[in-house]
Amino acid sequence: MNIQKDITQLTRMLCGSVSPFHCILTASDFLEEAGFTRLSLKDTWNLEAGGSYFLSVFDSSLMAFTVGREYERAKENTPSVPTLRMEAAHTDWPCLKLKPSPEVSTGRYGKLNVEVYGGPILSTWLDRPLSMAGKVCTAGETPFSPCVRMVDLKRPVAVIPNLAIHMNREVNSGVALNPQTDMLPVLTVFGADTDKEHYLLNLLAREIGCDPKEILDYEIYLYNLDPCSTLGLDEEFFSAPRIDNLTSVQACLSGITSGQRPNGINVIALYDNEEVGSRTKQGAFSAVTDRILEKIYLSLGYSRQQYINALLDGFLLSMDVAHAIHPNHTEKCDIKNQIFPGDGVAIKMAAAQSYATDASCISVIEDICRRSHIPYKKFSNRSDIKGGATLGAISSALLSMKTVDIGVPILAMHSAREMMGTKDQSALVALASEFFLV
Repeated sequence: MNIQKDITQLTRMLCGSVSPFHCILTASDFLEEAGFTRLSLKDTWNLEAGGSYFLSVFDSSLMAFTVGREYERAKENTPSVPTLRMEAAHTDWPCLKLKPSPEVSTGRYGKLNVEVYGGPILSTWLDRPLSMAGKVCTAGETPFSPCVRMVDLKRPVAVIPNLAIHMNREVNSGVALNPQTDMLPVLTVFGADTDKEHYLLNLLAREIGCDPKEILDYEIYLYNLDPCSTLGLDEEFFSAPRIDNLTSVQACLSGITSGQRPNGINVIALYDNEEVGSRTKQGAFSAVTDRILEKIYLSLGYSRQQYINALLDGFLLSMDVAHAIHPNHTEKCDIKNQIFPGDGVAIKMAAAQSYATDASCISVIEDICRRSHIPYKKFSNRSDIKGGATLGAISSALLSMKTVDIGVPILAMHSAREMMGTKDQSALVALASEFFLV
């Protein structure tokens, strides 16, 4: 394991992935640098043995795959088909997102009308340097082909200021924050020449070099501009925004680029919208995964029945972060199944199947970890506290594929800034790589 290399790659991913759209751009750059060929979702594919490919799925999701070099020879000599192994993660995180009609005036303040995306810890977004990123659409050659431009302001432009303790004496006793009234970022103080009705649209228009009237629609997220950092007595911690779940995205990318199995198909799926239930065309609940996988096998000359055989014999490694035991609230964790930052990969288990839990499947991952000396621990939540869920159970049900949920243990999950063990990213990358090689 190369801890410094893995943290450097993770930092690049975190800094580049300031929206789900930019996560896909950053991932695409990583794959192209590794020699992967870009495909289009709607085109006919001509795949080759030993090939490495990727495609963007509706701008905010991505699938990449490799084809074993010996698949043709195996096809001629045996009725079997290339075995299917897959890793999945999500590209989104809890945050604030601009609404339509985003300009809100309060006296001379110009604020932004936002809504909450997912389940963030709202208080952690106060007093942070916030920037904005996403996509802006203008008219194209036809109504069905709008021009899509990606935007990243790359500078602090907004803040959500706390109310001073002198005006809110109970603030340290815990104060509920109303998303509509307390979470509106301030962007400007009006001057004599400020366009009070269109200051946000004017800003976006300047960024992409168009007239504000040309903008048809946008999807813009606010993001925390704080830098990544290592900390701790021996730099054993890593702190950054968006650790959930870009740690897993980077591990998937490192895994798929680490090598190929001679007669196998390796796939990664990076999905959007996990934080809001995955029920979108670009989410894990979509039929798009099944259709892309089938298209891979059909493009290689296999029948639908052979594809279904491969799917039913496939294996999915679902990657999402886990809860590390909290230093000040150890009572919130299970009395036995606890994991600390630095303990390695968490194998996530739940009787409710909120994590894909199957002893036979988990044994496969444990054996890989033991043979490759990858540190790991099993994790489960307290029996009286309902934990979160992942895309693993959704995908395993839709694809009818053996599945295990894993991830790195973190603190402050869903905060605007989270923390993990420095060594754990290397353990996750090592498992992601070995899973695609053995």
